[in-house]
Amino acid sequence: MPTLFELQPVRKVVVVGGGTAGWIVAGVLASRFPQRGAGGIAVTLIESRGQPPIGVGEGTWPTIRSTLKQIGVTETDFLRECDASFKQGSQFVKWMDGSDADAYYHPFTLPVGYEERNLAPYWLEDPRNQSFAAGMCFQAELCSKGVAPKQITTPEFTGLANYAYHLDAGKFGPFLQKHCVEKLGVNHVYDEIVRVQSDDSGDISHLVTKSGDQLAADLFIDCSGFSSLLIGKHFGVPFLSKKEALFIDTAWAVQIPYRSDDAPIASSTISTAQSSGWVWDIGLTTRRGVGYVFSSGYISDDDALEELKRYLAMRGDQSRDLSFRKIGINSGYRREFWTRNCVAVGLSAGFLEPLEASAIVMIELSAKSIADLLPSCRGGMRQAARIFNDTFRYRWERIIDFLKLHYALSRRTDSRFWIDNRRVESIPESLREGLEFWRFHSPYHEDLAHREEVFSAASYQYVLYGMGFRTETAPWLLNDRDRNLAREKMNETANHAKSLSAALPGNRDLLARIRKYGLQKI
Repeated sequence: MPTLFELQPVRKVVVVGGGTAGWIVAGVLASRFPQRGAGGIAVTLIESRGQPPIGVGEGTWPTIRSTLKQIGVTETDFLRECDASFKQGSQFVKWMDGSDADAYYHPFTLPVGYEERNLAPYWLEDPRNQSFAAGMCFQAELCSKGVAPKQITTPEFTGLANYAYHLDAGKFGPFLQKHCVEKLGVNHVYDEIVRVQSDDSGDISHLVTKSGDQLAADLFIDCSGFSSLLIGKHFGVPFLSKKEALFIDTAWAVQIPYRSDDAPIASSTISTAQSSGWVWDIGLTTRRGVGYVFSSGYISDDDALEELKRYLAMRGDQSRDLSFRKIGINSGYRREFWTRNCVAVGLSAGFLEPLEASAIVMIELSAKSIADLLPSCRGGMRQAARIFNDTFRYRWERIIDFLKLHYALSRRTDSRFWIDNRRVESIPESLREGLEFWRFHSPYHEDLAHREEVFSAASYQYVLYGMGFRTETAPWLLNDRDRNLAREKMNETANHAKSLSAALPGNRDLLARIRKYGLQKI
């Protein structure tokens, strides 16, 4: 027989903390469960004033388009107000051996024929002197030419190639805040939390603020960042460090002005390996965001800063008057993310180094999962927590595997950082098992356990074969039907890449026209 407590409806949600995490969660919940009179879910977000963004979350995944569309913003407004640009994937430079020819793409569009057949073995059989991405995906050519993924007449949030965005993290939060408050009815409170009060069951009953107000709710979402006010400080859920696999623990970040108003804007995140880590280079409409993430166990802060300045100098960037900001990174995640009536999202749940830009997509996935699992009454909270925790524990571990893959495949021998990253004991067992399997089998759908993986088998194909990994496929596992299909698809890819790269505008050109005219409806 359910108790009165278990029958208590879940109607009020309080989000603690703003920024990208808080406002995405608030927006997703408020748009999914809009208030209609006394109905719907009441969403309140509380944050203190003057909390600056971390500044390393400027890369997104294509999922962000459906998230923005769901909460009701227009793509034109988003591109204009967040200085956003189009991102079609990532380019990895000098990760294999450090030579001048060492570069490959991980594009967002799937390899050709991926949904029909696993054609990777046929590329391995006859690569045509092309990289895997260039031979199996037209988007590699679009990235290399710096063109946009759409025309100005292409409908909002759709493209001729799959795409995400680079965005100004300092402007994205306020943009979402304005929309969520004015259009979705989110109650926004500026205040500081001085006490977290639990009831007899152990659940959080209310928050006491500095101004003396009490914020009661049925569900509390901790988006308080590294301070982790609820899940960490109140509930004491331990943080599980993963530094034994991911060595990066520090970043130098800087904002670089363009040398001219018509300087090209890259269509991909550029990740360039250094002696003890790598440099990210992200092009927005008004500036570039650049940073060096490194391991302090292999290089000093001062030497890392000098290495970053050398990177900038090689590209003609003046570093003399720039302001460099140091950021600490502790890769890992909470042992639990949903405890009683509290869910951690964003930095309070965990953080991994920014390689492959997984931070914002994990916020999106968390917000969607909370909305999907939200029980009607408090009695369903424990089961929702179990499902959420199992799902996200798996997701965090698979992201760690995928990030470590980039290091484990490197053949660089110029520093201990790269050599030690290949030590067997630093590679998670699940990744070691995958690498052993992929020596004899090209990654495909059935290799991964979940239908909705954070990184699909296609992503593994791009990185494995982009970094020169070899899969020894037995001839008797190949057939002429699929061999002919692969040839046909690769020919189509080459022709499609040529025609699209000639027809599409440059990234900067399209963004400038959108800022002036907006995306056009036809």
